[in-house]
Amino acid sequence: MSEYFDQRDIKNSEKIEEILKNDLPDYCREYFVGISMNTTSLTRLNYAYDIRTFFRYLVNKVYRFKGKSTKEISLVDIENLSPFEVEAYLNYVEIYRDAEGRIIKNSARGKSRKLAAIRSFVRYFIKKQLIRYNPTATIDTPKLREKEIIRLEGSEITTMMDVVDAPEGMSERQQKYLENTKIRDLAIVGLLLGTGIRVSELVGIDIEDVNFEDFSFVVTRKGGARVILYFSDEVAGYLYDYYALRVADESTKDNPALFLSLQKKRITTRAVENIVKKYSQIATPLKHITPHKLRSTFGTQLYRNTGDIYVVADVLGHKDVNTTRRHYAAITDDIRKRASTKVSLYDTDDDQGGQE
Repeated sequence: MSEYFDQRDIKNSEKIEEILKNDLPDYCREYFVGISMNTTSLTRLNYAYDIRTFFRYLVNKVYRFKGKSTKEISLVDIENLSPFEVEAYLNYVEIYRDAEGRIIKNSARGKSRKLAAIRSFVRYFIKKQLIRYNPTATIDTPKLREKEIIRLEGSEITTMMDVVDAPEGMSERQQKYLENTKIRDLAIVGLLLGTGIRVSELVGIDIEDVNFEDFSFVVTRKGGARVILYFSDEVAGYLYDYYALRVADESTKDNPALFLSLQKKRITTRAVENIVKKYSQIATPLKHITPHKLRSTFGTQLYRNTGDIYVVADVLGHKDVNTTRRHYAAITDDIRKRASTKVSLYDTDDDQGGQE
């Protein structure tokens, strides 16, 4: 597994380097080095994209920067920005065309992330005493609407697994293709639904990470921490069927990855997303189901069965329990309703001692 994540980090670092080389001033390199100890490579890459978008906005839309390139924006320019200019940028990114002419839209969540990138950037150089004024300090974070959790309910979970196992509504070509992938796909969908792991964690699992003696497996969480998780008997059945085929394939004995594509390479996150989409469109055509929605499905089921938000946070790998609480606040009414039936006003025991 470590090799896979090492390769992913290398690719992300190479993309950051390309952005620094072609689009950002030299002092930006100091920022990305400075935050490297406390951020993942993916977070830094997303910040690089967002900072590049901001700098491109400045040279193309702010009159006093006309004629400058993004690499010529100085720290003095950043310090002299007004709060209005940053707010105007957030208004601009709601819908705009990127450098390739594609239309890009950002919800409040997307704008909030872009503001967070700029704030992190400015605060770093204030901390290093290279600038003193923070143009983002008085800007309100875009208000986020609580999104309804889209998930599978009990019967829909069964339907989803049935569709993977014996699909209906697929073309003859799709069914023929499925003959080569059904056992793998059952293991993938079963593992997502039965453990709530992220799709990035699933694709990173190696053969050696799975232990059928105690029904456990190792995943690498966001941030690089490796943790042991457990799967149920049901998931074990699906997983072992695929595992047995996987280890028996001599042609892939040098590939450590557990889940492989038909090209005998480690499966990608995009491929897993397409697998989930393919089956969910048949199982629940009115719901847009993604691997993350399967994660929400697991979290919801676990919360309903335990009523313990801390257990859910720990199993899902949330660093802050408030993140979990926000995601599953909508189902606390279920817990409260069940709690109302747990305490009786009358003692139902046979022994009624003490009554007058």
